[in-house]
Amino acid sequence: MSARSGFNIIAVDGGAATGKSSTSRAIAERLNLMHVDTGAHYRTLTCALLDAGADPESPDAIPALLKSLELDTTIKARSALLSINGGVPADTDIRSPKVNANVSKFAAIESVREFLFNYQRSQAQVARDRAEFSGLIMEGRDIGSVIFPSADFRFFLFADEATRAARRAKDGQTDSIVERDKRDIQRKAAPLVCPAGAIRIDTGPLPLEGVVEHICAIITARKI
Repeated sequence: MSARSGFNIIAVDGGAATGKSSTSRAIAERLNLMHVDTGAHYRTLTCALLDAGADPESPDAIPALLKSLELDTTIKARSALLSINGGVPADTDIRSPKVNANVSKFAAIESVREFLFNYQRSQAQVARDRAEFSGLIMEGRDIGSVIFPSADFRFFLFADEATRAARRAKDGQTDSIVERDKRDIQRKAAPLVCPAGAIRIDTGPLPLEGVVEHICAIITARKI
């Protein structure tokens, strides 16, 4: 799948609070991968759109605003961060209550998803160009189904609602898991699905280290 021998792309999908980010970051550290959090992409873009006065309830005005935004990548440790017009917002800004309330609404808009599509795919080349990384691990809700449907490894994480709600509360997030799932699953543009052939992992009964060990064992055993 890559011009560089041994380079692998790993897709990790799942709903909110299923452990995508913590799991992906730990795997990136263990296997020397570049980590990309596409949820943070949508949060960063939501910040920029809100600052520009965009309203997710008025999607027709959004394409014109998107044309004024220039996307680039900033590498911080193992994470590839989205920068917009030369800046990367603080993590506290992209996880503010205002962003939490609007990110899934913006993410459901087709023009927004189209705007990020090629950028997200380009992150594989960013990782290939950085000799220090042995591959790419990208997390989100449509990675194995839309962004990298031919990824070398595709995983889908899930957990019961109570577990996910408790994790969300621990992280200081107050949005509803049920409402977020509903918007993600029912949106017309790249809905949240378990990609055909992806390996499903229930993260509810397992500690983080157990999930990481399980996924790393699968990758190590089948690595191409």
